[in-house]
Amino acid sequence: MQIKKVGVVGCGLMGHGIVQVAAQGGFTVVAAESKQEFLDAGLARIDKSLAKLAEKAVEKGKTSEQAKSDAAATRARITGTLSTKDLADCDLVVEAIVEDLGAKKKLFAELGKLCKPDAILASNTSSFPIGEMAEASGRPARFVGLHFFNPVQLMKLVEVVRTAKTDENVFAAARSFGEAVGKTPVACKDTPGFVVNRLLVPYMTQALQMLERGDASKEDIDAAMQHGCGHPMGPITLTDYVGLDTTLSILEGWVARFPKEPAFAIPEVLRRKVAEKKLGRKSGEGFYKWQGDKKV
Repeated sequence: MQIKKVGVVGCGLMGHGIVQVAAQGGFTVVAAESKQEFLDAGLARIDKSLAKLAEKAVEKGKTSEQAKSDAAATRARITGTLSTKDLADCDLVVEAIVEDLGAKKKLFAELGKLCKPDAILASNTSSFPIGEMAEASGRPARFVGLHFFNPVQLMKLVEVVRTAKTDENVFAAARSFGEAVGKTPVACKDTPGFVVNRLLVPYMTQALQMLERGDASKEDIDAAMQHGCGHPMGPITLTDYVGLDTTLSILEGWVARFPKEPAFAIPEVLRRKVAEKKLGRKSGEGFYKWQGDKKV
């Protein structure tokens, strides 16, 4: 099937980026939110991002008029709505709401009844089982995971996740969509954390366990991975950056489903920091102290 019209539910941190790249890819996009203030904030983020892209295009040699025209054309392909009914005729609907499995399943139950029969439904979740949401939708054959990375406008990866019930043509269409919006799609089965988080989160927790045991200081653990492996930031800085509460939530979800998997063990130091409301970058302190996006 050919995807032409895309719906995105949620216009927050991830959702607004998905809306933007889909519009940049030439798709007609409907951005759905629950409140006008959330929709306005998401669309304002898109306007700001498009203005920055236009400036960069001029720096690279494009005329100012052409750059502004391209940005305006992208923006014109985006429509905002407060009603999920406006998603009924979309070829693809991507969910990008809060990471709450119950809320997602409720939404997909609604979309499964509302959207046209051949529409593809997708979740941008980073950690929840795609299969559970697919079953909730009532159309598991037409369901995939489309996990983008933050910031969506800049990160080149999208994980395209299939379940045992995903139709091959649906999966192929979802993968083609990822390519059309300028991403490198990687295929993955419905496994905890997919590819990236399945590797990344246990790596982060191993670093915290090293810190907990006193094997090395947080500074030396981070420096070792930066200078020894060429990583842009070390694992403990990364955990602060992602959010300690987010990391804990992912791990707790995995442990609940796979209690005997040692790779998902939760470091006590992580629980302690979250209990103390030291959540990392977002709260100003985690394992390090932060001012905005920079460590103090």
